[in-house]
Amino acid sequence: MTAKNLLLIDGFNLLSRAHFATSYNRTNEQLKNSKGIYVNALRVFYQKIFNLIKQHQITHLSIVWDVKREETTRRQKYDFYKATRFELPEPLIHQYMTCKEASEAFGIHQISLSPYEADDLMGAISKKWSSGACYIYSNDRDLFQLLSDTTSQIIASKQGEYIYSKQNFQLDYGIHPEQWVDVKALLGDNSDNIPGCPGIGEKSALPLIQHYGSLERIYENIEQLDPSLSRYKKKLALGKETALISKELSQIICDIEELHELPLDDLKLGIRMETLAEWLEQLELKVKIEPFGA
Repeated sequence: MTAKNLLLIDGFNLLSRAHFATSYNRTNEQLKNSKGIYVNALRVFYQKIFNLIKQHQITHLSIVWDVKREETTRRQKYDFYKATRFELPEPLIHQYMTCKEASEAFGIHQISLSPYEADDLMGAISKKWSSGACYIYSNDRDLFQLLSDTTSQIIASKQGEYIYSKQNFQLDYGIHPEQWVDVKALLGDNSDNIPGCPGIGEKSALPLIQHYGSLERIYENIEQLDPSLSRYKKKLALGKETALISKELSQIICDIEELHELPLDDLKLGIRMETLAEWLEQLELKVKIEPFGA
């Protein structure tokens, strides 16, 4: 039986990294093709996807997109969530729209679903997948909580890309991936404007979770904290409310009713090569591809 490998692309994570990497010190006009269409990020975006398909023998694929910030359940409940983020630059918005249109035309599965974020959709789909390996392509460390025996994360670094597995995570942090949300609850996240527990940093958050297992267990035992951790008692007590809210905001939603009946065969790789070639020519993208898919 041929192995089935699923690749979930964190769409905005890849597209925005591609844009900022190729737009530095360049004017908006320099980011366009001869027809005046923004394309600087698209070449990198598609080249990366095609390379990943070949490298990891991908049989199923989906590009997972975020919805507008204001539509998400987290933002609707907590208006400070992601409130400090800048608006997306015009070239990136244009390329997102082009990317969605092109990908649909030549047969790459895409998904977005209000009021959920891309992290939630990747969580729900990865938990649903049971036919082989699942790879999540993203540099977002929040996704560590999704690592499992079958789900790994492909991370790009200055030294090159590497596969980060559940085993790698456990060796690095000494906890289970599902406990990562408890660490995040204490640390917070400046980029998402998640407050965490003020005064608790990386050197204290991880030992606390290693010892007690969860945020809730810490607060159940706060009056008799282990002597090695008792110096954090006052900060933990003062930051209890924001820590609990931070866990709620950091927890990836993996049970999404609308995806219960999603046919995973819809994600089967079936790129229409002629249409792909037409789009690449139209956009003037020099992308190296090899035949793949059914």
